[in-house]
Amino acid sequence: MSKGREVRNVNRQPLPDLPDLGEDRRHERIRKKKRKRRKRALIRITIASILLAVMALIGLVLHFRGNVGILSPKKKIVAERPPIDVELLTINPYSRPGIANDGVKAVVVHYTANPGTDALQNRNYFESLKDTEETYASSQFVIGQDGSIVQCVPTAEIAYASNDRNHDTVSIECCYNNEDGSFEDATYDSLVYLLAWLSGRFDLDPETDIIRHYDVTGKLCPLYYVENEDAWDKLKDDVADYIEKNGSYVDPEDVREE
Repeated sequence: MSKGREVRNVNRQPLPDLPDLGEDRRHERIRKKKRKRRKRALIRITIASILLAVMALIGLVLHFRGNVGILSPKKKIVAERPPIDVELLTINPYSRPGIANDGVKAVVVHYTANPGTDALQNRNYFESLKDTEETYASSQFVIGQDGSIVQCVPTAEIAYASNDRNHDTVSIECCYNNEDGSFEDATYDSLVYLLAWLSGRFDLDPETDIIRHYDVTGKLCPLYYVENEDAWDKLKDDVADYIEKNGSYVDPEDVREE
């Protein structure tokens, strides 16, 4: 046996492989980037879907407003129609062409410029134009001095009353007897009621959407309400007050054009 230090034969186990931390971090960064990209893509898809839904809703609102006068369910309206004698004109080129309008955006107030006549007489004059062919004239409604209301043309059709606004308005002719063109109380009361009802029918604002023939062409019609601006403002205020006092909150689906 040799002298010197005895060397032991020790069986050594190999060291385990250590994870490559740098590689793991790189993969984690890649996974995070992918998650962010998916999240951004999902957000973009969601926003696009919301925008498409909003645009579709706006399109439906504009479509139905233009055709039947869509209403806000939170808006107070006069749903009860005033008493109206429906005496529609015969379809003819001179007073009832039978042409659909573009949706009612305003109501135009006129006076007949024919003192002493009643509603039915004015309606019959419009009817006679199909035979006389002397001019083009009509209106959707005529209100007599006694407050009676006669309908001559459907509100979905144009009448020959308001020149460049025939295509998107409803017109009301008012009978009178006074030299200054002022209306009898019964005529005035029926006018307020009819205007209040039409405002609800077509989602109109009495302050801005009730106008005079004068506001369209400059013609002195209705005479009294052109020469007396305070009286015109009071008429619109009276319509708004009538709606406030007599109106109710009605589901738009319950309101349909006549």
